[in-house]
Amino acid sequence: MAIQTGDRIPEAKLQRIGEGVEIIDTPTLFNDKKVVLFAVPGAFTPTCSERHLPGYIERFDDFRAKGIEVACMAVNDPFVMQAWGRSQQAPEGLLMLADGNGEFARLLGLEMDASAYGMGTRAKRFSLYAEDGVVKLLNVEAPGEFRVSSADYLLQQLA
Repeated sequence: MAIQTGDRIPEAKLQRIGEGVEIIDTPTLFNDKKVVLFAVPGAFTPTCSERHLPGYIERFDDFRAKGIEVACMAVNDPFVMQAWGRSQQAPEGLLMLADGNGEFARLLGLEMDASAYGMGTRAKRFSLYAEDGVVKLLNVEAPGEFRVSSADYLLQQLA
């Protein structure tokens, strides 16, 4: 069953590149903080690169002005996420997180089978807003859609 508003973020480990490969566990990422996490099916894929990540880059300062940290997640390795963030000129502080084996997507109940496209298991396109590790807003896109997980849509919900 997919995570719902009011649920606590499950414990998992994600990766990013900092001083080498760094492990970030979800309690460290979410506890005692306000966090927006948005997930994309894949780094460097068309909608993700042309619209989804760019929207959060464009509106990054708007989230930060509200005291909210911003993280992007995909079922990719941390080196791909780092390269994608650099290619998109993601600002310092926008976390580019790798869920390499899709474990966190599965724990959230927001994984999808993209095997028909040669991509295996991926995360559904979604956004969530959490306070102190509890989901306050959750927006999951219908297959092939890009609307409710956008930065603009989430900012409207937070207004």
